[in-house]
Amino acid sequence: QVQVVESGGGLVQPGGSLRLSCVASGTIFRVNDMGWYHQAPGKERKLVASISSGGLTTYDDSVKGRFTISRDNAKNTVYLQMNSLEPEDTAVYYCNADIQREWHPSTRKNYWGQGTQVTVSS
Repeated sequence: QVQVVESGGGLVQPGGSLRLSCVASGTIFRVNDMGWYHQAPGKERKLVASISSGGLTTYDDSVKGRFTISRDNAKNTVYLQMNSLEPEDTAVYYCNADIQREWHPSTRKNYWGQGTQVTVSS
């Protein structure tokens, strides 16, 4: 069994900051890429940022220079530091983790967290 759980969402004013955390737990052989997605009402879920097991990062253009993704491999945890938040960032943020449960690559699968709400408003 594998579980992915996000935390850290909340209400913040424009220009403020939040730090999201996501922890993967359970039977885990290796955690590969981890990423943050967001989904606003009526919109498709979109990739915000991702990070490989070696620390290679990608960002959506809308958050470059404002958000920073990082990870702690020893804790199977990924973080999203969100600075200079804008109302357009308001969405449910989901964590995704590419996890291999055992030595055999056939056990590799993507897992999603339950989501955490981020609301940017005055």
